[in-house]
Amino acid sequence: MQLHIKNMVCDRCILIVKQQLDHLGFSVDAISLGKVLVSPDPEPLKLREISSALQVLGFELIDKEKNQLIEQIKTQVIEIVHYSDLSAIQESLMNIIARNLDRDYVYLSRLFSDVEGITIEKYIIQQKVEKIKELLEYAELNLNEIAYQMGYSSSAHLSTQFKAVTGMPPSKYKSQQPGDRKPLDRVSSAKAYTTQSKLRRVSPCAQAD
Repeated sequence: MQLHIKNMVCDRCILIVKQQLDHLGFSVDAISLGKVLVSPDPEPLKLREISSALQVLGFELIDKEKNQLIEQIKTQVIEIVHYSDLSAIQESLMNIIARNLDRDYVYLSRLFSDVEGITIEKYIIQQKVEKIKELLEYAELNLNEIAYQMGYSSSAHLSTQFKAVTGMPPSKYKSQQPGDRKPLDRVSSAKAYTTQSKLRRVSPCAQAD
C-alpha cells in the first residue's frame, strides 16, 4: 500500500519515517518525499497506529484523495525547486508538475488555489525565495549567479520577486544574518505571499497558521 505523508520534505524526514515504519513491523519497499510504499497492506487498526506514531514526530498521514493530491503538488514543487538545476529546465514548472502527476493542469491549479488560498505559481515563487535565502547564506555565489541557477532571466527579476515575498531586497537579507528561513513544509499560505503595498501593513515574517 502506498501511504501519503504530509510534512515529509527532506532526506532526514525520509530516514525518520522509514525508521518508524520499520519499528512498527512494516517493510518499506519504496520511499520518497511525501510517499511510502509499505508491505503488508496495513489493516484499519494498523493505519491508525501508523497515523498516531507519525503525528508524534510531526508528520501527518493523509487519507483523502484531494489532500493527497495537494501534498503531491507541494512535493513536486519542492523536488524541482530545491533539488533540480533550474537553469537547465526549458519548460514551465507547471507543465512539468501536471505531466508528472498525470493530471490536467487547470484542475490542479483550481484545486490548489481553493485549498491553499494561493496559486501554484505563487507557491513556486515562495519555494524559490526560500532556496535563494539558503544560497545567500552560503555566500558562495553572487546574485547574478544565483539568478542563473534559479532560472531567472536577470538578477533584477529575482530581486523583485524576493522583495515581494520578504519585504526586503536580497542584499539587505544577506546582511541580516542569521536569516529568517522557513521550514519547507511551512511555505504555503495566502498570508505568506503579498504585494509591496501590503507589506507595509503585514509583517514579512508571517507564517502559516
